[in-house]
Amino acid sequence: MPPGDRKRIALLAGLAALVAALFLVSLATGPGGFAPGESWSALLRGENGDLMAMVMREIRLPRAILGVLVGASLGLAGAAMQGFLRNPLAEPGLIGTSGAAALGAVLAIQTGLAAALPMGLPLAALAGALGSVLLILMLAGGRGGGSLHLILAGIAISALAGALVSLVLNLSPNPFAVSEIVFWMMGSLADRSMLHVWTMLPFFGIGTALILSTGRGLNALTLGEDAAASLGIPLRRLRLMLVVGTTMLVGSATAVAGAIGFVGLVVPHLLRRACGGEPARLLPASALGGAAMLLAADIAVRLIVPERDLKLGVLTALIGAPFFLHLIWRSQRDDP
Repeated sequence: MPPGDRKRIALLAGLAALVAALFLVSLATGPGGFAPGESWSALLRGENGDLMAMVMREIRLPRAILGVLVGASLGLAGAAMQGFLRNPLAEPGLIGTSGAAALGAVLAIQTGLAAALPMGLPLAALAGALGSVLLILMLAGGRGGGSLHLILAGIAISALAGALVSLVLNLSPNPFAVSEIVFWMMGSLADRSMLHVWTMLPFFGIGTALILSTGRGLNALTLGEDAAASLGIPLRRLRLMLVVGTTMLVGSATAVAGAIGFVGLVVPHLLRRACGGEPARLLPASALGGAAMLLAADIAVRLIVPERDLKLGVLTALIGAPFFLHLIWRSQRDDP
């Protein structure tokens, strides 16, 4: 086996082991005061009426599973967008999916749909995300569309969605709805159930399959669009798969967890050198790295201020924003 393949397999195995360890720690972390051994035993062998088993199966297990799914979605989508746009500063929200999903959730909260239906909020957010992909395909999915058109369409959709969210907050007569909207937009995995897991899972599966199948095309794109086309890469089909796959991943993640930023930007950067800079190798590594990062952040929000509900999106922004500024500074320093 070539040394590069051995290094890649070792990296993926190490990341998978880290995700598994953080998953177990997440299951054992919470305000219940349960010992780790008792928690895992209650999850596996506890009776249905037992309080500890109920806490583990209905509160902590969905939260840990969503930590893996949401983190993997954001990490994978971030690596795919950076590879397609050949820009290390690209991130998954660039095409406007997260903003459109947030708009759908905000409308669900404001109109009372979220209170009337248990899954009204995530379904409305998913509808907003799917609406954004239709707009993207209309604006930048044509034969003449390229990466520049994709970026411009995404910026326009993000700006429009942000303006409409601000309009709802500005005109809302209900202060309780405004408060709920603000807290939801901070991002969190608290108070989620297995219904959220089953809602996200099919979108996660479809999006992951689409993105992972673009590895060869993303590798060819590192040589430029003309070179990739000369190698037989169907650029329009590749763009369509990336847009739909990213929308599935980011839209479903935003629908169940709210707005959580910087994971898709930070994780690919941390792993790019270890993967040799090849997008195809970076995709699965970024998925595992994103899952590990989000699980670690979710554990941290429960340990830093356990008596207060510190939002997950706030913590990832506090970590990711300085990292983003460092990237900008380093890119300017490296420019000739």
